[in-house]
Amino acid sequence: MLALLAPGQGSQKPGFLTPWLARPGAEARLRWWSALSGVDLVHLGTEADAEEIKDTAKTQPLLVAAALLTAAELPLHDVAVVAGHSVGELAASAVAGVLSPEAAVTLAGVRGREMAAACALEPTGMSAVLGGEPDEVVAAIDAAGLYPANRNGAGQIVAAGALSGLEKFGAEPPARAKVIKLQVAGAFHTPFMAPAEAALATVAAGITPGTPGKVLLSNRDGNPVADGPEMLLRLVRQVTAPVRWDLCMETMAALGVTGVIELAPAGTLAGLAKRALKGIEIVTVNTPDDLGKARDAIARHGGDPARPAFRAQDRVAISPAAGPFTPAADLAAGTRVESGQVIGAVRTARGPVDVAAPGAGVLTEWLARLDEPVAPGRPLARIGGQL
Repeated sequence: MLALLAPGQGSQKPGFLTPWLARPGAEARLRWWSALSGVDLVHLGTEADAEEIKDTAKTQPLLVAAALLTAAELPLHDVAVVAGHSVGELAASAVAGVLSPEAAVTLAGVRGREMAAACALEPTGMSAVLGGEPDEVVAAIDAAGLYPANRNGAGQIVAAGALSGLEKFGAEPPARAKVIKLQVAGAFHTPFMAPAEAALATVAAGITPGTPGKVLLSNRDGNPVADGPEMLLRLVRQVTAPVRWDLCMETMAALGVTGVIELAPAGTLAGLAKRALKGIEIVTVNTPDDLGKARDAIARHGGDPARPAFRAQDRVAISPAAGPFTPAADLAAGTRVESGQVIGAVRTARGPVDVAAPGAGVLTEWLARLDEPVAPGRPLARIGGQL
């Protein structure tokens, strides 16, 4: 099974689109998308320097356009799973069929402009926290009056909030952790972005989303989203909500993903996957010269006959707490379950915590064994949705 990944802000590099302009129709497509997004994508992807493409209002549509330009060169019908990090979710949603490329680029333009405007309202920022025990790091972030804006896995959590709070947090980091100030315009994926969310919602209200034709993972909880309107709502709310890329990777592992392709500008998500998804093949696509190896990976990982077929309607039940997992005694693979039905429990020091089915369907397979210790967000069961 193969997953296609679209990177988020911070992955851009000066001139990275230059080799793509020689591809048939690429420049014309970029100029059309420039008109929709309100920025010159050709200039930004070829001539602009690092400082110019660091501007949130320009970076976000540039990244979505780049991912879509790359994806258009690949045989997407054999791609089973798609996911994007932060603004990359717009590109992933277009690949999955929820948005048209035009809608994705337009939303990226609005999102970038409005988030840049929100950043200018008060001094905020973000800092990467490397190492430390995850729960302790998150508790320390909360105690400092900050927000865990990104949980990227592989020992990387991003704190966001007021600059004064970040400075104090950096001076007194959590145990065994290192805090690095990030060069960003503000506190993305926190309540500070509320004005941007409201503006994006106004534009998104005019879009009629499609139904995902692939397994589309959500940054909110790592679960597949089978409903177009629900995904569009999540894309809007994602502006102020944390990015749970760690849970997206957990779900990829649980689904049996054996290969990953990161779209241009590639490298960041590939690095996270290398540390979190051991043993899988990882391909980065940065220039047209990389398309051959990407197509080859799709051909080899495009199906997995050893596992039940996974459809866009399928959902994954995840653990709400840490502790040993006990599946419900009367449930076996092949049994129908209803949305919200208790399918098991996680034993904690304060007692059992129920695990509910995220949707109605057939219990396709258990993803955790009896008494297996699980962490919050760990995939526990796959529910096959109805066609």
